[in-house]
Amino acid sequence: MKRLLIVHHTPSPALQAMYEAARSGAGTDEVGGVEVVSRPALTASAVDVLEADAYLLGTPVNLGYLSGALKHFFDQVYYPCLEETARRPFGAYLHGNDDATGALRALESITTGLRWRAVRPPVVVTGEPDRSDLERCRELGALAAAGIGEI
Repeated sequence: MKRLLIVHHTPSPALQAMYEAARSGAGTDEVGGVEVVSRPALTASAVDVLEADAYLLGTPVNLGYLSGALKHFFDQVYYPCLEETARRPFGAYLHGNDDATGALRALESITTGLRWRAVRPPVVVTGEPDRSDLERCRELGALAAAGIGEI
């Protein structure tokens, strides 16, 4: 069975709704053969990353940058996972109150360094997520699972 690892920092109701939508999509009945494992960014480890076949990342945008928790995750796993996880698929969702440009630039820089490949551009939500935003998160989760599962 393939494994999709969701690494998230979910400190707000908006991010909780986005996380739940993405997790729901990842666990869709339309895709089989995928185990969905979820870890908070501060506890996710290199072992979690090495054991997974694809990744879904969720973070708030704090002061225009990735959350410290997600950055800590990347700092912990970067070198131990650099060679072993190249070309693995990932998706990401970000929530902020205004501009997410710096966070997107950092995410792209880090995942490019890891040589991960995006299943689609990140879902970025500014302000309160609406039904359309949550549907995009659900689709992101489903795409991440479909990339490694059986359709």
